[in-house]
Amino acid sequence: MSAPTEIETISILGCGWYGFALAKQLLDEGFKVKGSSTSDEKLSTLYEHGIEPYKVIFEPEKEAYDLQFFDCDVLIISIPPKRSSGEAALYPEKIRKITEAACRHQVKRLIFISSTAVYGDCNMEVTEDNTPNPDTESGEAMLAAESIVRQKSTFLTTIVRFGGLIGPARDPARFFAGKKDIPNGKAPVNLIHLEDCIGLTLEIVRKNTFGYTFNACCTDHPAKMDFYTKAAAKSGLAIPQFIDERTKWKIVSSSYLDAVVGYPMGTLDKS
Repeated sequence: MSAPTEIETISILGCGWYGFALAKQLLDEGFKVKGSSTSDEKLSTLYEHGIEPYKVIFEPEKEAYDLQFFDCDVLIISIPPKRSSGEAALYPEKIRKITEAACRHQVKRLIFISSTAVYGDCNMEVTEDNTPNPDTESGEAMLAAESIVRQKSTFLTTIVRFGGLIGPARDPARFFAGKKDIPNGKAPVNLIHLEDCIGLTLEIVRKNTFGYTFNACCTDHPAKMDFYTKAAAKSGLAIPQFIDERTKWKIVSSSYLDAVVGYPMGTLDKS
């Protein structure tokens, strides 16, 4: 399918695991793609794959970018806070700076990649109609960032809340392999394959579906102990041992995505 005439150029801020795979697929679909990284090595990789490379830095002590990066029909922000670096506290301000730059350079459409962590474990099924109540630092940072993005009226924003990411180079078996006494074994999982991350993003762009918030998880939600035990056995890794209990949990519904965008989420059978 060729790119729609009203959307020709897409800039991806954050060409990591998802962003880089998305960029390559967008090229195959006929779009012009600009990609960002803070690493010179990654910029070379982007160039080798036909993606226009830009070094884009939005940090407390430094802000540097080529304004041409923001010359696009759609800006996709895919830079979740790094859990290991304590970045969550600084994350909302980073998103504020990025959105202000997007406003200055007259970006008209934006996709912000968020997380189902904004809901917290509320012991119920949640849809986009539920008020998020995060119970982790990263979830709180994501929710604050969503609010910042929504407040900007100069562009139309669609927010996509991904579940836990699995797919190539992210074998779920490695999450718990060999571990023992893992709590909350009966809690349902909320995961999404890279294939669906890319597929639904493409569909949002193709159909010009902006101004929405979508949850994005696979349609099945097996117990954590069942899913990860099966994954470990399939990958030949040490079987994890879970505590047979369900304490805090949630099930994230993605039915709104199918209803509005016409993208039916896949199942976990691919894993």
